[in-house]
Amino acid sequence: MPKRLMLLIALYCCCCIAALLRAVMAQSFDIFTLSVFPVLIGMLMRTPWSSLMLKIFIGMQTLGFSALAITAIIAYRITPDDVKVVISGHNIPILPLTASMIFILLIQYWAAFSKVTSQYLTRQTQ
Repeated sequence: MPKRLMLLIALYCCCCIAALLRAVMAQSFDIFTLSVFPVLIGMLMRTPWSSLMLKIFIGMQTLGFSALAITAIIAYRITPDDVKVVISGHNIPILPLTASMIFILLIQYWAAFSKVTSQYLTRQTQ
């Protein structure tokens, strides 16, 4: 298994744990939270659809992050004091949050669109 894919699987395992905790705490399910499970299972089992699901999942994340960023920029132009990210009562600074999201997306793109990962996921198990 390529090291890039192992890094991605470790990241998605953490996302699965966070998704389960969020689903239990909020008692609600959504596509962004639960779509990590079929992607992770497909990568672990090396199914034929796992490469496509991985790329669709990363595309969904990119679209969601872009929508959030555009909304934050528009809101910041209107009332800069109201643009805050608060999670469980903790105020998260925008700049580190943005930098970490971009970094996580870049890691996913680097791992998912590499030739090694594509060959590994599409090669049939013997």
